[in-house]
Amino acid sequence: MKFHYAISGDDYSQAGLASTDIKKKLKEKGVLPQFIRKAVVSMYEAEINMIIHAGGGTADVELEDDKIRIVMTDTGPGIPDVEKAMREGFSTAPVFIQEIGFGAGMGLANIKRNCDELEINTVPGKGTIIIMTIYFYDQSQNECP
Repeated sequence: MKFHYAISGDDYSQAGLASTDIKKKLKEKGVLPQFIRKAVVSMYEAEINMIIHAGGGTADVELEDDKIRIVMTDTGPGIPDVEKAMREGFSTAPVFIQEIGFGAGMGLANIKRNCDELEINTVPGKGTIIIMTIYFYDQSQNECP
């Protein structure tokens, strides 16, 4: 099954709508709760980052029997230093975003922690594509390679 979502970049009240819908679809499919959590946390964090930093974008989700693949695409400013952005607590979010409870610098770190495979393709000034895969069976490692 494939699903497509437009992520609004100007309405924070819409944050999490796509990941909430995917949560519902995973529950209906009978996916175990621990794998639902991993998928939803990863997707939600990517949604929030997309809203805060890129003015929105799209989410394309492919749901298979043994995994979920989530592709988040934006045409924002890109990530100048991915390694630095992956560090817990590092944030480039504006102060007003932090004042409303977002932008703590945990987004990419939480994505990495919760997915089984993570690929980040970014070009400063052009945008970012984040590809996340979560398998619905036990993995021998807790973080993406």
